[in-house]
Amino acid sequence: MTDRAVAVPRSLPVDRPHPVRRGRRAVRAPLKHCLLALCALTMLYPILWMVASSLRPNNQIFRSAGLALTNPRLENYANGWSAFAQPFSHYMINSLIVVIGAILGNLLACSLAAYAFARLEFRAKRVWFAIMLVTIMLPIHVIIVPQYVLFSELGWVNTFLPLIVPKFLATDAFFIFLMVQFIRGIPREIDEAARIDGAGHARIFFHVILPLMVPALATTAIFTFIWTWNDFYTQLIYLTDPVMYTTPLALRAFVDQQTATDWGSVFAMSVVSLVPVFLVFLAGQRFLLRGIATTGGK
Repeated sequence: MTDRAVAVPRSLPVDRPHPVRRGRRAVRAPLKHCLLALCALTMLYPILWMVASSLRPNNQIFRSAGLALTNPRLENYANGWSAFAQPFSHYMINSLIVVIGAILGNLLACSLAAYAFARLEFRAKRVWFAIMLVTIMLPIHVIIVPQYVLFSELGWVNTFLPLIVPKFLATDAFFIFLMVQFIRGIPREIDEAARIDGAGHARIFFHVILPLMVPALATTAIFTFIWTWNDFYTQLIYLTDPVMYTTPLALRAFVDQQTATDWGSVFAMSVVSLVPVFLVFLAGQRFLLRGIATTGGK
């Protein structure tokens, strides 16, 4: 028998990057990280400067733009906390009342309106949806005067009602649009299966759609918290009694045109007022990213 040459399969060549390309990637990665770190430091610098200024005496706050501290002054926090007739916690509680009411109103009303636009069929549905989208571009300065006249006739001025009740009427079109896009990504077969089991629209919404909308609801709650907590213009219009002041109005009350302003206390209470915003954002960051990423996805 003649020996036959047996073909030994060779391993496929591995596509390895060129040494020059690997060197470029090794150089680009640290440069990108350094650039991102520089951008992050640039954006965080005002906050870091405010924290450092809250620990300085008034005569040293605007003398230096650096962040170094020689003798930290914790008295600024104590002075700012008790600078008014009410402790600063009183104004934070007022802000919390407004924020909770606004969150509940947006979650309930905007989700119901979004379900109607996404799942129900009614006359002039597209027209009403277009009108709703147009209101996103409508500035608040255009409607603040008729709103103030209406709430003044109702006797709601200097109360929290003008800041809370409109939220239960689905006035934030941005959140309605956000939830509409999210509901459209939910398969209709789920609704049909529930309808075959005898469920109506109310049961489908509360037991089927709403549990699936957790990312969108969390996104709405976080944005509502941040925007309402930091709102100054609307609260300045409707709240005139210092007892009803919220956190932004209390911070403004520190700046007096007739006497010297205690800037150390201003920055100290500004840091305190930012703590709830940071905590809410850090706690809901996972839901926030998921809600934004999945909105509009099919």
